Order: sequence, then C-alpha cells, then structure tokens
Amino acid sequence: MSKQLDLLQGTLDMLILKATSLGPLHGYGILLRIGQISKDRLEIQQGSLYPALYRLEHQGWITSGWGESENKRRAKYYRLTAAGKRRLQAETEKWNRMTDVIAGILETRPEEV
Repeated sequence: MSKQLDLLQGTLDMLILKATSLGPLHGYGILLRIGQISKDRLEIQQGSLYPALYRLEHQGWITSGWGESENKRRAKYYRLTAAGKRRLQAETEKWNRMTDVIAGILETRPEEV
C-alpha cells in the first residue's frame, strides 16, 4: 500500500482542472478521479474541494449544471471551459518548469557550487 502524500499548496486548482478535462464530474466524482489518477496517493478533503470549485467557476475556468448521479441523486456537474483548458495548459507548463528547477537544485553537489 502506498503512503498518501500531502498536497502542495497551490496545486488543488490545477488538479481539479485536470480531473474535469477528462470529462464532466460531480464534486465527489472529482475527489474520486483525483484519487484514481494519483493511484490513491493523493486524497483531497471535501472541505478544500468545494471552495476551490466555487473559485474556479467564478474565474470562468469551469462551468456547472445539474444532473443525475450514478445513484440517481441530483448532483451538480462541473465541466472545463475553453478558458479553463488554456489555464490548465499554462499551469502545466509552469509546473513542469518549476519541478525542473527544483530537481536541478536538489541534484546539485558541493563541487558544483
């Protein structure tokens, strides 16, 4: 069993955008999708998710509409907008650049300084 990792500050929005880029999901479905694609190494708390969904919708990066869940209950479904797709691409590029820089720093040996 893999140990779960703490979510780095500032990454929740990017993960929600990624999850919704894979198809429309209700709130709990977003939690499950992030768990699934992280191979259960990340777990998002509902108390963090819903304020983030509100913020992303307010910014125009996701949109929502009511539908019926798998268990026949009314649920709000979230979809990525075109602006959200652009934001996800920009955030992904920024993330990749940052992780490259940090990896380089962590691999630095004393004789290289």
